[in-house]
Amino acid sequence: MLNRYPWWKYAIIAVATLIGIVYALPNVYGEDPAVQVSPTRSAAVDQALYRRVAERISQDGISPKTIELGAGQLLVRLKDTDDQLKVADSLEQALGRDYSVALNLAPSTPAWLRALNAHPMFLGLDLRGGVHFLMEVDMKAVVKQAEERYVEDIRALLRNEKVRYVSVGRNPGGGVRVSFREAADRDQALGLIRDKLTTLQVGDAGASALDLVLTIGEPELRERRTFALQQNITTLRNRVNALGVAEPVIQQQGESRIVVQLPGIQDTARAKEILGATATLEFRLVDSSGDINAALQGQVPINAKLYKGRDGRPYLLDRRVILTGDSITDASSGIEQQSGSPAVYITLDGKGAKRMEDGTKDNIGKLMATVFIETRTETRTVDGQPQKVTTTTEEVINAATIRDRLGARFQITGIDSPQEARNLALLLRAGALSAPIQIVEERTVGPSAGKENIEQGFDSALVGFLIVAAFMIISYRLCGVVAVIALAANVVLIIAILSLFQATLTLPGIAGIVLTMGMAVDANVLIYERMREEIDLGLTPQAAIKAGFDRAFATIVDANFTHLIAGVALLLLGSGPVRGFAVTLIIGILTSQFTAVMVSRGVINLIYGGRKVERLSV
Repeated sequence: MLNRYPWWKYAIIAVATLIGIVYALPNVYGEDPAVQVSPTRSAAVDQALYRRVAERISQDGISPKTIELGAGQLLVRLKDTDDQLKVADSLEQALGRDYSVALNLAPSTPAWLRALNAHPMFLGLDLRGGVHFLMEVDMKAVVKQAEERYVEDIRALLRNEKVRYVSVGRNPGGGVRVSFREAADRDQALGLIRDKLTTLQVGDAGASALDLVLTIGEPELRERRTFALQQNITTLRNRVNALGVAEPVIQQQGESRIVVQLPGIQDTARAKEILGATATLEFRLVDSSGDINAALQGQVPINAKLYKGRDGRPYLLDRRVILTGDSITDASSGIEQQSGSPAVYITLDGKGAKRMEDGTKDNIGKLMATVFIETRTETRTVDGQPQKVTTTTEEVINAATIRDRLGARFQITGIDSPQEARNLALLLRAGALSAPIQIVEERTVGPSAGKENIEQGFDSALVGFLIVAAFMIISYRLCGVVAVIALAANVVLIIAILSLFQATLTLPGIAGIVLTMGMAVDANVLIYERMREEIDLGLTPQAAIKAGFDRAFATIVDANFTHLIAGVALLLLGSGPVRGFAVTLIIGILTSQFTAVMVSRGVINLIYGGRKVERLSV
């Protein structure tokens, strides 16, 4: 009995170790202070922008490490944070509103590792620094939007059925109030509303017997609030991409709040501006009967509204909105086949398709305009004090002739470039913010605090490793050295797996790694103690090695399985820091099963296998 491993087992150990080293290696390199430039609308990210940025930085007397032109963005790597801030301010002035300039931290992984798709693992807010926002959705605005939509629906219903009414509007006490001159009209309208708008409930109209007060049922309000919250979460997830954030945390808290954590973000003002922006579409008929020249002089008809196109051309549009972006369920960009120009293909929900059909069936041959509306809250310095200024941009992006009755799917053209079409499709697909949000809590973790946490976490892991290694070497001598080698391989594999799957490492995650190191050598302790027992019973060293590994294996599997159950329970039932701890714990349990048994035995077989051994150093 010579305890030899077949070559293929050594090959598995060697390949796993090599892959682990390669994919753990990017974490050794640090991060560069960087400035990220992204287009906001139809602006291009090309060689012209590259030259423009390079010339501006050169004029400022700053030497960047590199300027990288990537897919949809330009990244400028700097030597320190002072240069980073100077370049960001300079580029913001030079590029204007066509581009978004954001501070970032870019991994300095060598090109040959990036070519192998090897990247460092993400670091959580407590390690990297960044910003934590607690946002609250304005649920009163959700109810208001729902009531305003029902106002339009009721008006359209009564007009189509030729029911006479005095007014339809929101009731000050909540709901929608409809006023009539005659009881017969009121009763006819009530029958239609109960038949067509079944979710509305009839409330107390007060002293007026010729009024109807209609309120939205609680189930529908609850559904709308939930939808608004989830829609805002989806929108925020897409918007943080503009900030270049690695592994952001965006999750619901309670019934009306959203937690947003952006690790690595240094420019908190820029983050707030992007997260709070709104963008949507409105479809309105062009008022061809109005005098555009008189409107430009301030004489706008009462039923019309004056807009400007992106080219500066004025448009006189009907005040009545055919459809808003809230009804859009999907949007994709493409090329219009006949003209070859960029287009956005839009899909509507059921109610939206009906509204679009009703709004276009009687207006074939007329012009319908698409109005793009964007609202941003910017932080400006006024008299030396930062102030929030909300700006709303409303512009006509196209006006096309209605050729046929439109339904659930149609396209809009008149867009400047394919890039703008993609951006608009993304905004519409993610949706506008369904309701306004406000930041009720903001916490910033500075890079220095994050760096301190990393150093303390690294020190604790190193001290834990050294103590465990010293104990194993003192207790089990040469076999203890083998256990330390296996433990080092285990740590490398944990880091490699976290990096390969781009998991987020947090401070509790480091605690999970430290705990795993202690648990990993448990298997070696069981094996070595078993080997000692077998030697005491008179077995030869080779037989003791085989018996130690074989007979301790079942116990090791059982122990790791029970630990794995606990880790999975923490992962499924926990949240936040608990999940971070559970992820590293589960990965550590799986890798320790491989290293403590297979790697340890492979190294011991290399040392003792294939020859006669008089005694074991255990």
